Amino acid sequence: MKIIKIPQNLKTIIFDIDSTLYTNEEYAFEQVDCQVRRFASERGISDDEARKLVADFREKFACENDGKKISLSNTLLSFGVPIQKSIEWRRELLEPKNFLTRDERLQKTLSALSKKFNLICVTNNPVTPAKKTLVALGVQSLFSNIIGLDTCNVSKPAREPFLLAAEKCGSQAQECLSVGDRYDLDIVVPLELGMGGVLVEGVEDVYRLPDFLQ
Repeated sequence: MKIIKIPQNLKTIIFDIDSTLYTNEEYAFEQVDCQVRRFASERGISDDEARKLVADFREKFACENDGKKISLSNTLLSFGVPIQKSIEWRRELLEPKNFLTRDERLQKTLSALSKKFNLICVTNNPVTPAKKTLVALGVQSLFSNIIGLDTCNVSKPAREPFLLAAEKCGSQAQECLSVGDRYDLDIVVPLELGMGGVLVEGVEDVYRLPDFLQ
């Protein structure tokens, strides 16, 4: 865990979902790969060719942007796949219950945090699969809302999802904290907006948050 900034008057915690609220390498890989395979099918190329196209583009982007990462939806957009198409693929292909189970420790952690702060999710997945993920983990009721790819039709690190999350929770940007596993997508823009930021490596770090957020 890397605590970058905690707001003095913290009211709202904005959580990323995937690889933040759970740690599951198999599902993390499948979320990306199922879309790459669909892209390959529609492009009429092999799965391996599609994987290489995506990997090469992301590597080139990082080299040209000081190591910054680019989301999969924005990567596919560069290959002519509209955001709406990415949304449709994710709604159809993602099934978190096949990979995730109820997490009692996460439920206890978020329950403790919810007594002091507003909790909301901002994810680059559409709302439907994101909600399915929270249900599989047993924590859906602890979040006031989900801001998904189909809410603003832009992918993190866009500003709009974070600003909308703050608005829905009735908080100013400087009263919000963003928690996520990808610095470039989950933390950089919130910091620019005046929010706080905590970079995690997975759910084990999330379990520790109540120790730091009093």
